[in-house]
Amino acid sequence: MNKINIDDNVVWHHHQIEKHDRGQLKQQKPCLLWFTGLSGSGKSTLAGAVEAVLFKRSQHTYLLDGDNVRHGLCGDLGFSDDDRIENIRRVGEVAKLMVDAGLIVLSAFISPFKSERKVVRELFEQGEFIEVHIATSLAVCESRDPKGLYQKARTGEIKNFTGISSEYQAPVNPELIIDTDKQSIEQSVDSIIEYLLQRGFLL
Repeated sequence: MNKINIDDNVVWHHHQIEKHDRGQLKQQKPCLLWFTGLSGSGKSTLAGAVEAVLFKRSQHTYLLDGDNVRHGLCGDLGFSDDDRIENIRRVGEVAKLMVDAGLIVLSAFISPFKSERKVVRELFEQGEFIEVHIATSLAVCESRDPKGLYQKARTGEIKNFTGISSEYQAPVNPELIIDTDKQSIEQSVDSIIEYLLQRGFLL
């Protein structure tokens, strides 16, 4: 899809209360945890488990899930390359607003293209975008096939399926790499929480 041109008369309005103020009130440093990986890699499961731990710590969070946003925000999009790009663009803009609201945002999206993840990263201040590559292999993901999608993709029922008929471009330098075939959910959650603690996101 073409980039939307903003009228020169539309300017960003700066408010008295800023992102830092909202984060301080919530006792946290706002950020976006961007979970990327193949279908069945464990993105949504892990993101949900991390959010549950953060919630118990009284942190203020919101989880954006790939399937859920397609019921509303991105309900008009299909799965062509252009639609996937627009899907991620919209999610990135929503996540930016949520981070500006002082939240720790978690997003679980295949987000297969490096260029589109880069576009989302550039929406955020240095260090706010935390790319978490769920590096579980295609073989393991396909053996799990929790929604039966790989089977349908192999028989041609689903077109443009990432990992089968559409490319997944793995991150080159993600902030975190998790392999849910080699690490338990508990170990994976601990790695992410430790990252947030060490870098001052949890005050």
